[in-house]
Amino acid sequence: RSCFTILSSHSLRDCLVIASKMMFRRGYGAAVLAIVAASIASPSSAFNLKTPATFLSNAFSKQLGKIENANPATTSALFMSTLEEPMVLAGVKTVEEYVKDRGGNLPIKKVLIANNGMAATKSILSMRQWAYMELGDERAIQFVAMASPEDIKANAEFIRLADSYVEVPGGVNRNNYANVELITKIAVEQGVDGVWPGWGHASEKPELPEALAANGIKFIGPTAPVMAVLGDKIAANILAQTAKVPSIPWSGSFGGPDDGPLVADLTEEGTIPKATFEKGTARTVEEAIETARRIGYENGIMVKASEGGGGKGIRFVDNEEDLKNAYIQVSNEVVGSPIFIMQLCKNARHLEVQIVGDEHGNAVALNGRDCSTQRRFQKIFEEGPPTIAKPDTFKFMQKAAQRLTQNIGYVGAGTVEYLYNA
Repeated sequence: RSCFTILSSHSLRDCLVIASKMMFRRGYGAAVLAIVAASIASPSSAFNLKTPATFLSNAFSKQLGKIENANPATTSALFMSTLEEPMVLAGVKTVEEYVKDRGGNLPIKKVLIANNGMAATKSILSMRQWAYMELGDERAIQFVAMASPEDIKANAEFIRLADSYVEVPGGVNRNNYANVELITKIAVEQGVDGVWPGWGHASEKPELPEALAANGIKFIGPTAPVMAVLGDKIAANILAQTAKVPSIPWSGSFGGPDDGPLVADLTEEGTIPKATFEKGTARTVEEAIETARRIGYENGIMVKASEGGGGKGIRFVDNEEDLKNAYIQVSNEVVGSPIFIMQLCKNARHLEVQIVGDEHGNAVALNGRDCSTQRRFQKIFEEGPPTIAKPDTFKFMQKAAQRLTQNIGYVGAGTVEYLYNA
């Protein structure tokens, strides 16, 4: 206790010297090292109430006893870090207050990070920064990480950043980060308010938001029906056409009103009407040949599996004979997937528009990027903002992406991807 009573009558540096001597005699060597490191650092970092002194903790406050009647206006961040219960400073809001002030209905104070690596690391850092900037308290939200033996062995950054972690089985992702049943079980046991899935793994499995909703837990992302319909390339193209997003000639460019593009609104179950969906498919080789004839072979034809991706379930042909073989190859590569035909887009650029939608039907497009530099059908790096498209053209693409987001009721952050004919 005595080493902190001198705070009021000495300069901070003098206080540190005296306190260090006293604490060394009592065996608090580690605490002294932390204090000295803080004193050497810039005054605007550790000892400024306006910045989070995250490297100081109240670990040794239990040895020193609880200090009463602290005044936040005149007390240093070092002093504050020794309190058993952190005090709420002026200007600091709780999550509940923040949500109430904005008409929300679900304060999220504890989040399960159902991902690993860079995705998990960036999510925790970003949300901590948001909490500090908006609430004045970077620890306002707690994070629970899922950690495989491989991640633990690698001393992964996201595990150290989290407030706590749960060890999960190792091996392929279906054992851990893509396992819907396991994620739901951990979320329930840990008493979290929401689950952040990141990207990849289980983030595009409609079963996850359904399972979490059944347990009263928020899935931080789109709803299950929207996720399911956007996960299918045929349905996604039909929805895009409905939102008046220009499309490359494909199987769904015919059969709509006046034999024009197929259009459809989501049903109550959140799906495309089956009859409309079927018109966009090529269920047989004969249907594929007929569609290819209508599109024309001049630019080439792509045979694509609706459920394919990452280079699987896609073939290029420029004649009818090759089309027959390609159709069979795609059918065998992605078994059970519907197949559609699309014109090859030569000189194509892969441009993306970042969108964010909310539960109230609002959406915003946040510029975009050029993801054309790829190897083996995977992006290597992204250029933002994209320069290949003229500003007016890209603005049109952003507005079209915004319309699509609103039309389907998309919630959360997402990406609308374009093939841009340069």
